[in-house]
Amino acid sequence: MTRIAPVAVEDLLETTRKNLAYAEEIMGFTPNDVLTMAHWPELLGAMEQLVAIIYKPGELDPVLKRLIATITSGAAGCRYCQAHTAHGAAKMVGGDAEKIASVWEYETSPLFSERERAALNLARAAGTQPNAASDDHFRALEEHFTRQQIMEIMGVISLFGFLNRWNDTLATELEDQPLKFAEKTYDRDVWEPGQHKTV
Repeated sequence: MTRIAPVAVEDLLETTRKNLAYAEEIMGFTPNDVLTMAHWPELLGAMEQLVAIIYKPGELDPVLKRLIATITSGAAGCRYCQAHTAHGAAKMVGGDAEKIASVWEYETSPLFSERERAALNLARAAGTQPNAASDDHFRALEEHFTRQQIMEIMGVISLFGFLNRWNDTLATELEDQPLKFAEKTYDRDVWEPGQHKTV
């Protein structure tokens, strides 16, 4: 159970309702982390702006953005964000189901290019504690990505640094849609909901 109860939708301030509507638009469901963050409306408003900048159409493929978020969240151990980002890759930006299901085998799967592997290697290294990113990761990125694309990769990784800590610390309860998607997509040796599902 979530350690700080989410704000009830009917109790949201008018401005916070707009933040929730934006989150529902980009996710396709009512996210519990947004309802918990609604206890601090200014923080929620700032987070909406950050998410909008990082997820807006840019130079980086939107599916790759979500897969970067999935891998960095997995490395950090946040099962809530893993489920959200995999669900988003499939349902919100039309990612290939087989590729999303194989994301944990990105190093060896023929579904992934060397370009994608370079980004996902950095995502995994940056999500671990202590941070394992190295100069070699950036040399590999520079072979495949522009400076702007590398900035977008860093934006996704850093956004989920915050969200992973928020949701894992609060044990935010997973919503039905991402929970069912992750349970259907991944074997239990790859993903399980842990503290994010009330038994």
